[in-house]
Amino acid sequence: MSAPPRGVRRRAGSVALGDLLRREASAERVAAGGGERPTVAAGQAGRAKKGEDLALLKPACERRPGAPSTSFSAFALFDGHNGSAAAVYAKEHLLGNVLGCVPADLSRDEWLAALPRALVAGFVKTDKDFQTKAHSSGTTVTLVIIDGSVVTVASVGDSRCVLEAEGSIYYLSADHRFDASEEEVGRVTECGGEVGRLNVVGGAEIGPLRCWPGGLCLSRSIGDQDVGEFIIPVPYVKQMKLSNFGGRLIIASDGVWDALTAETAFSCARGLSPEAAADQIVKEAVESKGLRDDTTCIVIDIIPPEKPKSTMESPKTPGKGLGLLKSFFLRKTLSDSLSVADKDNYPEPDLVEEVFEEGCPSLSRRLNSEYPVRNMFKLFACAICQIDLESGQGISIHEGLSKPGKLRPWDGPFLCHSCQEKKEAMEGKRHS
Repeated sequence: MSAPPRGVRRRAGSVALGDLLRREASAERVAAGGGERPTVAAGQAGRAKKGEDLALLKPACERRPGAPSTSFSAFALFDGHNGSAAAVYAKEHLLGNVLGCVPADLSRDEWLAALPRALVAGFVKTDKDFQTKAHSSGTTVTLVIIDGSVVTVASVGDSRCVLEAEGSIYYLSADHRFDASEEEVGRVTECGGEVGRLNVVGGAEIGPLRCWPGGLCLSRSIGDQDVGEFIIPVPYVKQMKLSNFGGRLIIASDGVWDALTAETAFSCARGLSPEAAADQIVKEAVESKGLRDDTTCIVIDIIPPEKPKSTMESPKTPGKGLGLLKSFFLRKTLSDSLSVADKDNYPEPDLVEEVFEEGCPSLSRRLNSEYPVRNMFKLFACAICQIDLESGQGISIHEGLSKPGKLRPWDGPFLCHSCQEKKEAMEGKRHS
């Protein structure tokens, strides 16, 4: 599978998502009909070889049942290995675990700001709970949550989510194969694992890089108890706001990406409905490489209330950034509807801030107390499993840091003893 371009970090002129949303709200108060949300349409197709791929399509969800203002859409792909148990478990529990990490009474802006942290906690909780089932299977996960024009993607493994919008292609997930990341190889070896290729008779090494024991070629997944906790469930998270032109997302397992480039996948399905597009992409992949693995695809169209004619024209060069959609946000029609004061407060952006650090495996950083919505969460609850903590029971995620800076051991968020053990195992601080 060809590796996508590496991420581009925030540069000068970036604008935080919260600022973009406030600007959008200001424009909607001025523009007639500006409050309409995009329409989300989705389709799925697949061919089974082992029966270990599962998909989740929930286009109509509500954070608070009976409250349409809290609606969102959720889509996920689970590519299981060594059996389907982990994929089945993650499909049944992951979304609920994520939502369980977010207070129910948040405003939309607060919910979107809290979502990246909740995704990290939800992935780790799902893995931690599944480990108690004593199954040796594992699964990749790519979870996409769409709220209006804001798209949030969390992923572990080598399934991939890509976006085409206004003629450019953007990679919204990471490729957690050891062959694709020297940093992940270094992390595992520092924790006490061994990374190498399969040895055959005569000492020859063949195949992809794998983690031993277990022989898994992925550095992140949910499950995989037999590999130990060198393989972590901390996801890569991306969050961005689409322009008024919408876009098309493809989520697919490696059965597709081992056969097709993103450009080919979008090209072969252009002009088709999501259902027909997903079927065509799977057909192209199978015809190219044969049915050597489960091959599954989800296609999602995010359609603005008044779809411009230029939507989904022929592609240009793929975008260099994974979450930095250059010249892609709040175009002239929106800018013109803002007051002079609004324009002064929120200058026209060229880039949007990457809301969550993309590749870091450390829970201490991914659940940092400096996170801007820390006051929305219960202080005395485990940041992962959400159980209530008695006074003195919680362990700060910053405890033991060699260079804590301004952080103190009694600063939250806090973990219960069980989740702290999980964290230490992932960081190689105790026997896995």
